[in-house]
Amino acid sequence: MTTASDLLAALHARANPKRADALQGFFQTGPGQYGEGDRFLGLRVPDVRAVAKEAKALTLADVEALLDSEWHEARLAALAVMVNRFPKAGQADREAMVALYLRRTDRINNWDLVDVSAPHIVGAYLLDRDDALDVLERLAASENLWERRIAAVATFAFIRQRDVVPTLVVAEALIADLHDLVHKAVGWMLREAALRESAAVEAFLDRHAATMPRTMLRYTLERFPDPLRRRYMTMRVS
Repeated sequence: MTTASDLLAALHARANPKRADALQGFFQTGPGQYGEGDRFLGLRVPDVRAVAKEAKALTLADVEALLDSEWHEARLAALAVMVNRFPKAGQADREAMVALYLRRTDRINNWDLVDVSAPHIVGAYLLDRDDALDVLERLAASENLWERRIAAVATFAFIRQRDVVPTLVVAEALIADLHDLVHKAVGWMLREAALRESAAVEAFLDRHAATMPRTMLRYTLERFPDPLRRRYMTMRVS
């Protein structure tokens, strides 16, 4: 599989129209919803990943062509190709992939696309960079919902290294965000951070639990001991 057309043909060969209809609803593709206008072929994620695994020869131009596709699974496959390639790529190739990713966030336009890619591309790239917090804060300040979610989820790469500072910085920047999908992402990252560095997250909650969005707080507290969970939920101002 050497071209974007080859990969698209492989995806179409696995299409499942009945499942596609269900995905249209699950990913809220109706008018005014966050996934408005998105179209699905009906593939499961493991099937998309299997196709992407066979597309090692794709150029970044092919990857960008797939990102431009109307089909959700094509964009997912494009991101999977980069995720597969990133760990063994040289510095120049990594920089090219990150540049493409950040230039085309308009096409990384649903929560699953962000979640499968942001830690492995943006987060992995920023791990050893002095400007990591600057990049994450710029994304967190974006008017683009998906860039704000990328800022949060990319910090998972740091959490895995037991560095929770980027997560706390981004959470602080997004504490007043109005979108539920950002609340969920930040809460998820805070929950994961608490599993590694609970004291730092508890200090964050001591400052913010009273006013942070309820969904964000609930996601953060999912694995907290019951007494601590009740304490922080009680702090929240209704």
